[in-house]
Amino acid sequence: MTIGIVMLVHTAFDRAEQVARHWARAGCPVVIHVDRQVPKVTFQRFVKALSDLPDVLFSRRHRCEWGTWGLVAASQDAAELMLDRYPRLHHVYLSSGACLPLRPVAELIDYLADRPQTDFIESATTADVPWTVGGLDHERFTLFFPFSWRSNRYLFDRFVDVQQRIGLRRKVPRAITPHMGSQWWCLTRQTLGAILSDPERRRFDRYFRRVWIPDESYFQTLARLHSSNIESRSLTLSKFDFQGKPHIFYDDHLQLLRRSDCFVARKIWPHADRLYRTFLSDSQSADARQAPNPGKIDRIFAKAVDRRTRGRSGLYMQSRFPKLGWENGATSGPYSVFQGFSDLFKDFEPWLARATGAQVHGHLYAPARAQFAHGQTVINGALPDTAALRDANPKAFLTNLLWNTRGERQCFQHGPHDTPGIIWHISRDPNAQISVISGAWAVPLFKSDASFADLRTEAALLQKAESAMLDEIRSPDVKARVRVWTMAEFIEAPMEPLQLVIDEIGHRAPRRLAEAPVMQDLTGFGQFLQNLKNHGMHPYLMGDFPVDPAPRNAQAARRKPYLVKN
Repeated sequence: MTIGIVMLVHTAFDRAEQVARHWARAGCPVVIHVDRQVPKVTFQRFVKALSDLPDVLFSRRHRCEWGTWGLVAASQDAAELMLDRYPRLHHVYLSSGACLPLRPVAELIDYLADRPQTDFIESATTADVPWTVGGLDHERFTLFFPFSWRSNRYLFDRFVDVQQRIGLRRKVPRAITPHMGSQWWCLTRQTLGAILSDPERRRFDRYFRRVWIPDESYFQTLARLHSSNIESRSLTLSKFDFQGKPHIFYDDHLQLLRRSDCFVARKIWPHADRLYRTFLSDSQSADARQAPNPGKIDRIFAKAVDRRTRGRSGLYMQSRFPKLGWENGATSGPYSVFQGFSDLFKDFEPWLARATGAQVHGHLYAPARAQFAHGQTVINGALPDTAALRDANPKAFLTNLLWNTRGERQCFQHGPHDTPGIIWHISRDPNAQISVISGAWAVPLFKSDASFADLRTEAALLQKAESAMLDEIRSPDVKARVRVWTMAEFIEAPMEPLQLVIDEIGHRAPRRLAEAPVMQDLTGFGQFLQNLKNHGMHPYLMGDFPVDPAPRNAQAARRKPYLVKN
């Protein structure tokens, strides 16, 4: 007893010839179907190349296009020829010209001989599988599909729309329940013969001829009628990506294919010389007789699909770039944004760098240029400080900066003078830590020597810009870590919020701050705010700032001692 191999071939005929000879050397008869679209000269050359092998036959040719009936008809004719010519077969294995045996054929023969009544065919109802890609699952059995999805996409889509609008539904033959699964099966002679000689075959064929992708449902459905023992899995390793396209195996997948313990793999790149040389060698070891277990490599494929669909955090690729929310993290790592701190404190950036060990920039989105740390004009990744280039795509500028400096915490200043468009992206980034002292922009105005009329106009514009920014970072869909203090509440006890901000950066081990940044001299600042109010501009973002605040370090007045007599 032995097994018969049916091969569906349409390209890479040199590789198909190698594989057919490999099966034949092991004593397996081979029936090959060649797509009718293949030129006659190419077909005859292929037949002639295998003419020295008496047990390699060719079946009647059909036009085979993906998703159409031709693939089922090709499998039927090849299987009928196989059963007719080789009555001693106990299993028939369907494969393609792109399939490659991974283990010695003797192991497959012994494996099937130990299971003479078992049919290996993936077969599940549409309600129980999440495989379908493209929006059609049960509809493929209840609508008509006379047009090819690949060559007549427009007619295919329009005809589906028309049928759905008028509520057309086909009747599924009573004797069957539609099942789906991989088209690469291995059936017993009894089951395959029963399917091909079924008295209702003409009716079943007529029905499946207008089913979409019938090669994934015809044998899978009818095997349920005639088989006494189905093991719902394929012996062929065939993996698909999230779009339903098969993974192609190359030379560098050699160890991965060995680890799967599968008998056959699909789809092999025709130029994978190392794979063909290794697996078609007669010197393959036949010691480890383990059952096929593609699950051993499923984790690797799952990671590949995840990387393909989500990419790496903060690294945008063409397939995800236009779609909001497709990014696997907007940026590559945590970073901190400070607003108002450099206005309220002298030399805040050097102090923060010493306290945290992070790279602290100035205003990256300043109107004139990006103020990189230490006055650099070009930073990692050849990212220049040019304002025009930065403002052409503020989001890409930030993601590039963080990607090119990953491994080092980045901090930068922002203010109402700066490019406003970036705040929307920052506030929705879980990696962002935003700390704001609202109203601190008034301190540089207070220190300025400009005319008061100009200062009042500038203050109104800055307050309006900061108010809009605060509305954005307080939106319900904000994902950043946001802390906002009014200037009045911050200067009452500045060390506590500074310590909180430093601890959240977490670049060094948590410790109490030994050095505080030097605050600007705010003597007269309250009167400056009152003057703005007196001239019709209401500076409300600073909080309840007194006109004449008491010195923060002033001691309370001493009471006179007094004597209590008994």
